Amino acid sequence: MEKPIRCAVLGLGRLGYWHAENVASKVKGAKLVCVADPQTDHAAKVAGELGVDRYTGNLNEVFEDDSIDAVVIASPTSTHADMITQAARNGKHIFVEKPLTVDLQEASDVLRVLEETKVVCQVGFMRRFDPAYAEAKKRIARGDIGKPIYYKGVSRDPGSPPAEFIKNSGGIFLDLGIHDYDLARFLLEAEVTSVAAHGSVLVHGFMEEFGDVDQGIAYATFDSGAAADIECSRNAYYGYDIRGEVIGTEGTLLIGSLRHRDISVLTFKGSSQDIVPDFPTRFESAYVLEMQHFIDCLLNGQKPSVTAEDGKKALEIAVAAKKAFETGSRVPL
Repeated sequence: MEKPIRCAVLGLGRLGYWHAENVASKVKGAKLVCVADPQTDHAAKVAGELGVDRYTGNLNEVFEDDSIDAVVIASPTSTHADMITQAARNGKHIFVEKPLTVDLQEASDVLRVLEETKVVCQVGFMRRFDPAYAEAKKRIARGDIGKPIYYKGVSRDPGSPPAEFIKNSGGIFLDLGIHDYDLARFLLEAEVTSVAAHGSVLVHGFMEEFGDVDQGIAYATFDSGAAADIECSRNAYYGYDIRGEVIGTEGTLLIGSLRHRDISVLTFKGSSQDIVPDFPTRFESAYVLEMQHFIDCLLNGQKPSVTAEDGKKALEIAVAAKKAFETGSRVPL
C-alpha cells in the first residue's frame, strides 16, 4: 500500500484515545482521518483535541468509506466480532484490541471471515512489543538460557475497575490474565495442553455478584514439556506491578521492574524509589511500537507478528482458565 495509511479509530474510551493520539502524531506512515464513537459529542471533542477533520457517531460511515484503509477497534469486547466482520467485508485492514472476541465460536467465525477477505488483522497484545519482553525473546532465541522450561507471569493492578466494568469484563482470568497467556506462548514457543486455576475475593466484595475474583492464579502445561504459573491481582495498592520470569535449562531471565525512574532517594529513614503508577506509563512505548508494526506490515505487504490466530489461542487458554476456576478441575485444551 502507499503512504500514508488512512486510519480511523473506533471507540474512544481511555485506550481508544491513546491509540488515536499515537496514530495522529507518533506512528510514521499513518494518518488519522476519522474518529468514531457512539457518543458523538465525545467523538467531536477528541477530534478537536487531536486535530482530526472527521468524527462520527455512526460507525457504518467508517466501514462504507472507501478512502479509509484501516481501522483501529478499541470498542467493548462484545462488539469486536461484528466490527471485525464489517471492516473485513468492506476491505478495511484491522487492528483490534485484546481479547479478539467474547467467546470461541465468535473467534472461529471471525477467523473464517478474515481468511475469506484476506485483510490484515493484528491483535493488540502490546507486551510483546515492550522493549524488555522483546529483548527477552531475542535472548531466548539466541540460546542464552538454554531451553525455556518455565514461565512465571505477574500482573497486578493497583486497584479494581468499577463494578460496571467488572460485570462485562469476562472475569480476571480473561481480562487481566490473557496478556500473560499470550506471553507464555510467545516466550516458550509452545502451546498449552491443560490449565488449572484458583482464585479468591480478598478485598473487593462486589465481585462475588459477578462470579469474579480479585486474586487469581492459573497453572498451565505445554506441549514442549514446559509449564507456567500466572498470577492476576487487583490488590497491588503500591502501584502497577508487571513482571515476568523465564527459567531455562542453562539460566533464567527476569523481565520488568517496579522501578518507575532510575533514581533512589536515600535519607536517615531509609531508601525509596518511585513505583510505576499505571499501565499507560509502563507500556507507553509498547503501544506506539505495536501500532508502528501494524502500519509497517500494511506498507510492506507483511503478516503481523501477532495475528488473529494468536488472539484465538490466547482466548482458548483464558476460557479454559475460567472454566478450571469455576469447576475446580484441570481443563485440557
